[in-house]
Amino acid sequence: MIDRRDLLAGFAALPIAASHRRLDGGRVERFEGPEPVGVLPRAVDVWLPPGYDAGTGRHPVLYMQDGQNIFEPGRAYGGQEWRIDETLERLIAEGRVRAPIVVGIWNSQNRALDYMPRKAVTGETFTLGFGRDVMRAADITSDAYLDYLTGQLKPAVDARYRTLAGRDDTFVMGSSMGGLISAYAIAEYPEVFGGAACVSTHWPAGDGAVIDWLARNLPDPATHRIYFDYGTATLDALYPPLQARMDAAMRAAGWTEGHNWVTRRFEGAEHNEAAWAARADIPLTFLLGV
Repeated sequence: MIDRRDLLAGFAALPIAASHRRLDGGRVERFEGPEPVGVLPRAVDVWLPPGYDAGTGRHPVLYMQDGQNIFEPGRAYGGQEWRIDETLERLIAEGRVRAPIVVGIWNSQNRALDYMPRKAVTGETFTLGFGRDVMRAADITSDAYLDYLTGQLKPAVDARYRTLAGRDDTFVMGSSMGGLISAYAIAEYPEVFGGAACVSTHWPAGDGAVIDWLARNLPDPATHRIYFDYGTATLDALYPPLQARMDAAMRAAGWTEGHNWVTRRFEGAEHNEAAWAARADIPLTFLLGV
């Protein structure tokens, strides 16, 4: 059965637990950063890679949407996390990626409005796909969300941690509508983000309008990297023709598949955290590979 949770306005953030906790290898801590302006408050978790506390070097930074789903099953949707910490620890130990700092930005009860690219919607209303769940374009908060991410959160993260703060070391990643906002982020802020990973991107939102907008607003392929993927089961079964449209737009804009852009198809993969965890090493290596 198709998982239709992305046709909802979003789900409320889960309760905040301890402000600091340790996992094997790396370390996750609650980041007490600035209160967002223009969007609802949300928790932010920061994963510091193995050896961070004893080291002096600086690290690239990966900003991830739906941050409550990426580190711990007790907080994740349906109890299934992305296992980003375990996957990165393995990739770092194997020498396949640079050791990043990961900033997990929790979603809010306005998830769909935070993640729907505002400039892609030209009418007064839009749907999350399939002609259902009509929402007002005026209520979209994605521009305010990206203002918070780039103008408030990122400067605070750079001030507190040993980051490599430049574009070539700053990345964004998300799944489903989190994939939409990650693509929107690199297009709207190409001076901030050097790469984006858009996993199971929910192109049906806005009836594909985001594809048309991105086709006109993609960043420079000479200086950026973009990853897309999709499965073929549950909600992802609807994505192949829409992803093909996005791929055609990438080619027309001068992107080279296998070089600065990748699109991957995963047969039988469903639209859920378990599927994304199973292949998380691929986008992570694409963005952070040595």
